[in-house]
Amino acid sequence: MDKILEFTGNHTLLVLALVVSFFVAIFSELRRKASGTINIEVTDAVRLINNGALVVDLRSAEAYGRGHIVSARSIPHDEIEAKAESLAQDKTRPVVAVCDNGISSTRTVNLLRKNGYESVYGLKGGMNGWAQAGLPVVTGKKTKSKSGKGKKRG
Repeated sequence: MDKILEFTGNHTLLVLALVVSFFVAIFSELRRKASGTINIEVTDAVRLINNGALVVDLRSAEAYGRGHIVSARSIPHDEIEAKAESLAQDKTRPVVAVCDNGISSTRTVNLLRKNGYESVYGLKGGMNGWAQAGLPVVTGKKTKSKSGKGKKRG
């Protein structure tokens, strides 16, 4: 205990910076959670998907056909309100909402939270962010990656 007090006395600015950083981090997390909209990075979305999260693709059927995340359900923005209650039997199951660029999924995240879903997230960057990260995209029956490996050229 004496060493901690000695360190604090010798490095006041360092300790002060640590305390301020801690409170800023806590404040920003609380503010983000209170706002109701949580956008997650692609890596966090992959982790949730690997643990059984439901992926809801909010884009048009045409955009969904051009490429979507593996096992994503296509429910366009205009249909989500009608299907919100029956989206998942277990409302504690995480849901990741995906749009084109990560901006328009905010409305869906808020709607699903109001309907009792506990863990709803918007994908930061949407499908554009997913593709930029080089993650697999399903088109029809085949899977393609950003690098284009495995594509048949004719």
